[in-house]
This record gives sequence, C-alpha cells and structure tokens, in this order.
Amino acid sequence: MSDPTRPKPPTRPLDRASLERVLARAAELQSGAGDTPEEFSEDQLLELGKEVGLSAQNLRQALAEERTRSSLPEEETGIASSLFGPSRVGAARTVPGRASEVLSTIDAWMQRQELLIVKRYHPDRIVWEPRQDFLVGLKRAFKVGGRDYALSHAFEVSATVMAVDDNRAQVALDADFRNGRTRSVQQTAASSIVGAGATASLFFMGVTALVAAAPVVIVPALGIAGARAFQGRVVTRAHLALEQLLDRLERVDYAHRTAADSILGAIVAAANALPRRM
Repeated sequence: MSDPTRPKPPTRPLDRASLERVLARAAELQSGAGDTPEEFSEDQLLELGKEVGLSAQNLRQALAEERTRSSLPEEETGIASSLFGPSRVGAARTVPGRASEVLSTIDAWMQRQELLIVKRYHPDRIVWEPRQDFLVGLKRAFKVGGRDYALSHAFEVSATVMAVDDNRAQVALDADFRNGRTRSVQQTAASSIVGAGATASLFFMGVTALVAAAPVVIVPALGIAGARAFQGRVVTRAHLALEQLLDRLERVDYAHRTAADSILGAIVAAANALPRRM
C-alpha cells in the first residue's frame, strides 16, 4: 500500500493540444466505441462537459460561438488584400434576449437606421443589401439625421443569431465590401494605362528614360495608395457601426418595450394590410 503521508508528485499542467486529446479520449471511453466519434450531439457534449467539470452554461455559449464562427470573415490573403486591404469585416458578441427577438431587432435596425433591404431570410440568419431608391440615395448623400450610413457601401450585410439559453443569444455580424475593392482594382488598372500612355509619349518626345518611366510607376502607385486608404476608411467605419449595434443590443430591455413601439408597429401593420387603390 502507498503511504498516505507521502507527498504526491506535482502534476504537469496540460496545454491546449493535450486538453483536446484528453477530451476526445474521454468521449471515446464514454461512448464505449473503439474510435473517437466524428460528431457529437449537443446532449452528448453537455454530458461530456459535466463529466470533466465544465458548466452547461459555458458549454452552450461556446457551442453558440462555434456555430456562428463560420459566418464571420476569416483573415484574407492574396495580392488584392495586400494591395487594397480587407473586403470583409465582422463582429460578434453574446447579448441578452431570446434569439428570435434579437434577430428581429437587428432587422429593424438595418432597415430603418442603415437603409438596407432584406436580400435573404432564414430562421437564424438574415442577409441585407443597400436600397437603391432615389430618395434613399439623397438621405445617404446629405447624411439626414446626422447618420453616417457606414454600411451603405457594402455589397451585403448579414447577421447570424444562435440561442445560448432562454435569455441570451450569440450574435455574429458580417459586412462584405467586395464591390469597393473591385472598383479599386478597376481604377488602378485604368491609372496604369494612363501612366503607360504618358510614359510612351515622353519616350517619343525624346525625354530621358529615367524621367519617361516615372509616370508608369508613380501613377499606379498613387492610385493604389489612394484606393487602399479609402477602403481602409470604409471598413473601419463599418466595423465601428457593427460594434455600436452590438453595444445597443446589450442595452435592449425586451421585457419593457415602450408602448410607443408597440403602437407604431400596430399602425404600420394595419397600413400594410389595407387594400391598394387601383
């Protein structure tokens, strides 16, 4: 028998890779299978977490974050990203409220405050695109209401909302500005043609090669620098707008909505239900 008075040797802490292997092995042993299962149900995950001492609340939040992770933009690579900056920006956070109520609040905000229109609608995800109405364009141009309308330059904007529990939801917002970067590439190509034409003209005029070659280098470089700076401002403003929306969602009290909101919603619904005159 071992001596109970003898001090136990210190245990070495586990790194992340070791922890993942331990959890996978625990799942294998608990399932009784010879191989580690490739997929887990939510109930199996919660039971496994209970076995290793993880709270169900934290596991549900981690699961909601994992389910919304695919809708967030990954780090971009490639020549276009290096020259002109990123084309997508995202933000995510856990906020109070039921998932359906949170998604409905986001939808109302995007349509009323950012002047977007629904492009695709799913139970847990909505995709919007900028409205192209003439009056809406004037509102954006003159910044009516003092708003920046930072998302109006986007190709599309999306929100994915997953329930963490009955009172919390995980929100992932994504704004795609691929259209802006495409314009930057086209403008840079045009400036390169202009620079090449200027260089060819200077050569025909007998200017020295060093001076004549300057336009074909300088003009595209200036175009790239300007396009990158503009894209950076657009993406930065959009990211701030997404974070501000998440800030507002954290402060929404769904249980104490003002009567004015309910009355306004009823009026709008009644107006939409009226038959149109021919």
